[in-house]
Amino acid sequence: MFTLKNISYTHPDRTLLFDNIHLTVNPKEKIALIGNNGVGKSTLLKLIAGVLQPATGALTVDSKPYYVPQIVGQFNELTIAQALGIDTKLNALSEILAGNVTEEYLTTLDDDWTIEERCREALSLWKLDRLDLNQKMETLSGGQKTKVFLAGITIHQPEIVLLDEPSNHLDAESRELLYQFIRKSPSAIIVVSHDRTLLNQLDTMCEMSAHGIKTYGGNYDFYTEQKQIENEAFKNNLLEKEKTLRKARKTEQEIKERQQKLEARGSKQQKKEGTGKAMMDKLKNDAENSSARIKGVHAEKTSGIAQELSELRLQIPDKDKMKFGFDNSQLHKGKILVTATGINHGYGTPRNGNPEYENRSLWKQPLNFQITSGERIALKGQNGSGKTTLIKIMLGELTPKHGTISLADSKSVYIDQDYSLINNNLSVYEQAQTFNQSNLPEHEVKIRLNRFLFTNEFWDKSCQRLSGGEKMRLMLCCLTIANQAPDIIVLDEPTNNLDIQNIEILTEAINDYQGTLIVVSHDDYFLKQINIAKEFAL
Repeated sequence: MFTLKNISYTHPDRTLLFDNIHLTVNPKEKIALIGNNGVGKSTLLKLIAGVLQPATGALTVDSKPYYVPQIVGQFNELTIAQALGIDTKLNALSEILAGNVTEEYLTTLDDDWTIEERCREALSLWKLDRLDLNQKMETLSGGQKTKVFLAGITIHQPEIVLLDEPSNHLDAESRELLYQFIRKSPSAIIVVSHDRTLLNQLDTMCEMSAHGIKTYGGNYDFYTEQKQIENEAFKNNLLEKEKTLRKARKTEQEIKERQQKLEARGSKQQKKEGTGKAMMDKLKNDAENSSARIKGVHAEKTSGIAQELSELRLQIPDKDKMKFGFDNSQLHKGKILVTATGINHGYGTPRNGNPEYENRSLWKQPLNFQITSGERIALKGQNGSGKTTLIKIMLGELTPKHGTISLADSKSVYIDQDYSLINNNLSVYEQAQTFNQSNLPEHEVKIRLNRFLFTNEFWDKSCQRLSGGEKMRLMLCCLTIANQAPDIIVLDEPTNNLDIQNIEILTEAINDYQGTLIVVSHDDYFLKQINIAKEFAL
């Protein structure tokens, strides 16, 4: 199907992104390309698609891949037909059917007489029946743009499909369509995604780093099991190496002390026996040389073990370097924090002098619920169902138009998907200091920043230049600097802008947290990992 041999890629500024990439994909094989942000997964897809060219190596592709890139605004000026690359073929068919049969139109159509029918079927499959192929892409939502390109798979019927974060803008229903499509597709498929439910639909995980690809047979859950086994073996090796180093240093010290005692005893004996100065000097010199040799042998051994240990520590996964360690909520588990009785909210403004419009209810039925300390709750609902409004009511920022809400005295933090609590006008260090309520000294704040992978080159960096994952880590770091964890943490679509590594970091942090958690998310895999026990469906 296609083969990559010793592929490398260099940025235009001559910075090496990756090298030594080997990969073979067979017909109908479905694989995931996974790895930390920045290793070059999307770039590798572009190389396979022919959008970019490798610096070195050989790429052999049997048939032209169909490439679905990450959707931003790059196609806005095109019509749907142009974006799908079928505009000239559709035009040729239209001209031929109108009686304008020319060699040029026949060549362009290339006997593809079912192109219009496949377009209708494909758009219908992805619930895009109402779209006009001459419609501009800029008129579509992010999810519709993605589904247009996914529909292109059915239209073009390629043998190789490349998907770059295909579920990013899709709602729950469209994601399920995507999962079914991937399972049933006869094409070979390569996916780059942080959607772990999607990754579980695939047969093979290819873990990419700057220096190669490691392949794991099985879906994402199997991959995580294998990684856990590898990590346990790594930790045991690390502990054993630390134990060996302590033992080597202890042995080195014991030998040093024993040699000093022997030298002192020998010197004393020689003086007692009246040994001459010349002989005393020779014996002392011989003893020192012997001590130096013994010391050198053990120092070399200890140094070698220390070097091995240092190299092992560099391989510790980033998420394992982070220690959250903030004090937990002081509220006892089971304390009633929120009691809602028959609440509802109006929306809108008076129209045409009719004040009743603003009294229309947001929810079909009034809401009745209670939230107690330590609960883990997911808020679910379509866009416009009132999730954000309900959060504001729960946090006391908004009073419901109908019903009553009772709120206990508690400390809460609301973290949205853009991490708006991070002030983009501050540097990383200045942002950390805004949470330094216990007046930790500067070096202690910087130790915590280092723990969350913000080394000294980050301290003066503007928060505006941080990625979504970096802002998330800084937010978690700030909570540890504040030391006292909030009683309630509200997370609004927290995984939207994160790669798998940063989702795992966030998951581990949340699972360390003992307070009340309220989460808005369409990522069911994430909700399962953080042990959500209750759902509010709006």
